[in-house]
Amino acid sequence: MKDLYLMRHGETIFNQRKLVQGAVDSPLTKSGIQDAIKMGEYLKEQGLNFDHAYTSTQERASDTLELVTKLPYKRLKGLKEWNFGLFEAQADYLLPKFTFTDPAEASFFVPYGGESSMQVMDRMTKTISQIMAQPDNQQVLVVSHGAAILMFLAKWVPFTELSKITDLPNCCVLHFTYDTDTNKFTFVKMIDPQKI
Repeated sequence: MKDLYLMRHGETIFNQRKLVQGAVDSPLTKSGIQDAIKMGEYLKEQGLNFDHAYTSTQERASDTLELVTKLPYKRLKGLKEWNFGLFEAQADYLLPKFTFTDPAEASFFVPYGGESSMQVMDRMTKTISQIMAQPDNQQVLVVSHGAAILMFLAKWVPFTELSKITDLPNCCVLHFTYDTDTNKFTFVKMIDPQKI
């Protein structure tokens, strides 16, 4: 059994201003920087010694990873945030509230030049599975994005449990185990930066 620690990036200016941030990027805020440092210290205190680290190619994710660990890392496009098309950089309240039960929601952003939920789920699952399948990767840190992480979580967690997770705060870390025999992930817990 292997361990995956999947982390959301720190707070950004777009997060602070409640703007949609998928394919577009914005820098970390002071709070985002402090939370990332705090989470890195907490993970060290817990005795977590990562053997490999990966991040999205987006600046907010790689900056977060560099604040959490000094471990060399690889940037992978498959870990990028959901592309929201024409909704990018618009006010958050314009986004629909997904229930994960309506098939029409899956492709909502496609006519606007964005990705479907299944496209995001598939690329996140493929990328993270390839990471964890590597023999030397036993305890891995991956930094990605809120919506992309939620779609990965939706692949492995039943809807009844997923509906209880109302928020993935910036700098939260989701711990999964990975079974090399079945190539399946099991969600263990979420580490909330506001509770450490």
